[in-house]
Amino acid sequence: MPAVMWFRRDLRLLDNPALLAAIEASGDGRVVPLFVLDPALWEPAGHVRQAYLIASLSSLNDALDGHLLIRGGNPADVVREVARASGAASVHIAADFGPYGRRRDEAVEQALGDVPLVRTGSPYAVAPGRVTKGDGTSYRVFTPFYRAWMNHGWRAPAGDVPTGTIWWQALESQALPAAPDLGSIQLPAAGEQAAWERWEAFRSSALADYDAQRNRADLTGTSVMGHHLKWGEIHPRSLLAELSDTDEVFRKEICWREFYAEVLEQRPDSARVSLNARFDTGMRWNTGPDADEAFTAWAQGRTGYPFVDAGMRQLRAEGWMHNRVRMVVASFLVKDLHLQWQRGAAEFMHWLRDGDIASNAHGWQWTAGCGTDASPFYRVFNPVAQGLRFDPDGDYVRRYVPELAHLKGASAHEPWDQPGGYDHGYPQRIVDHKIEREVALADLAATKALSPDSTRDRRP
Repeated sequence: MPAVMWFRRDLRLLDNPALLAAIEASGDGRVVPLFVLDPALWEPAGHVRQAYLIASLSSLNDALDGHLLIRGGNPADVVREVARASGAASVHIAADFGPYGRRRDEAVEQALGDVPLVRTGSPYAVAPGRVTKGDGTSYRVFTPFYRAWMNHGWRAPAGDVPTGTIWWQALESQALPAAPDLGSIQLPAAGEQAAWERWEAFRSSALADYDAQRNRADLTGTSVMGHHLKWGEIHPRSLLAELSDTDEVFRKEICWREFYAEVLEQRPDSARVSLNARFDTGMRWNTGPDADEAFTAWAQGRTGYPFVDAGMRQLRAEGWMHNRVRMVVASFLVKDLHLQWQRGAAEFMHWLRDGDIASNAHGWQWTAGCGTDASPFYRVFNPVAQGLRFDPDGDYVRRYVPELAHLKGASAHEPWDQPGGYDHGYPQRIVDHKIEREVALADLAATKALSPDSTRDRRP
């Protein structure tokens, strides 16, 4: 009897424990490889993430010799139908710890009846819930979580698919959807092979200098592995296996991803609400008539602050943004424009090819000062100082803001001080950072005086 392997965020053959479990369970190696296009996930996704997923599924289908079974619809109905039609004795998945994923898998489990839904592995080196304090409670601060995560450890990478495995697809597959038109956006190659090629390129050329170069927006100093990890084209355990103690800074970045998955597992509502409730009920956010105009200027990269604008334009040009710049643009939205982090998080999820609900929501809350182990709200990033420090020659700004390409060196960060700085249509600053910083700090001081359940009238 065949087994169904239901792929989700594990679009690979190497180091895939759930797939190996499906092969073993089938007895004779017959596996039905299934991917369900779930409307609850597909329809809200932005075109960038949809296009990348289509490319990744196409790559997986090639690796499966064209036998990937594609079905669209409610997973509870689709998985049950495929299991019955194929005569499968079991359905295999990697565990999903997201709020929606848990509910979906419980519904599928009930729909399958006597056919077991077998969970093996997860998208993480250490699954959420495994790393706890001595009293069994969860960590809310990263550094002790990291120490406990290291002490817990993780399994070695699982093996490759055994020779003789049969990708058994006696059922009719739907065609993949046509990729949406992304205009001028160029996405990187998708799939397991592309993930390994990207990792090898980073490991050989930039890993040794990662600590020194990772914050430089003008350099290729980061791994750019987020989209590969998002879709499970490579497992974090595979990366960790190739790191040494000299690579601790990069290892911590992998751990941040796992820490945020842990936080979301403990507080599913934190995908949309602040862990510090005062920031949703007490802060005087801008809800006035100019709020939407300010948000649009930020989203389109027309705030008049070059480093912020370069980041937002990179997002729309590539479906990706440098991590340091993500923090700067987030700080600007929350603390200069006084708009809630949830609006920015939604904008990111719409455009990012590596959009991950746990990392995105809690990364935003870290910058906004309302999350777990967050940067304090009073740490307001100066968009000019950040640009001068992490793009010292202005190359990043000129790459994404052509209206400033005529300005030499670091002067691209301060067009207001340069003769002819606005000659090519770059907009004036929409706010004064110094003034808005003081407004944000005053709002924080007033909010601190409130009880956690208090509410305050919002900014007119």
